[in-house]
Amino acid sequence: MTDTPETPLSAPSGQLVGRVIAMPADTNPEGDIFGGWLLAQMDLAGASPAFDLAHGRCATVAVDAMVFHQPVQVGDEVSLYANVLRVGRTSVRVHVEAWKRPRSGHDISRVTEGVFTYVAIGPDRKPRPLPDQA
Repeated sequence: MTDTPETPLSAPSGQLVGRVIAMPADTNPEGDIFGGWLLAQMDLAGASPAFDLAHGRCATVAVDAMVFHQPVQVGDEVSLYANVLRVGRTSVRVHVEAWKRPRSGHDISRVTEGVFTYVAIGPDRKPRPLPDQA
């Protein structure tokens, strides 16, 4: 991540791993989309490449550097992009960006980003080594 919140991006980085429409049930009493809803969508998106690398079950163990750049409104299409930052012995760190496209337009803008860490989990629900990434 070389950009800062002050540096606007014109295009997402990473692989598109999901799209969802923000719905009225996802709002707080003021009508804004809950940050927790967006965080959950990002967690699911980041898990996709982690599951691929782990060849199975993973657990989210950390969320770092979460930054909310702009709000999401009901009806916005939220696209989620993931980029693997680091693969360790049992863990995978993934940078996730969320971008929105308003229902009434075509311009996209970054709304949030964060770094998620996942650990590969074995049948005993304990960390296990990742398979060789040959």
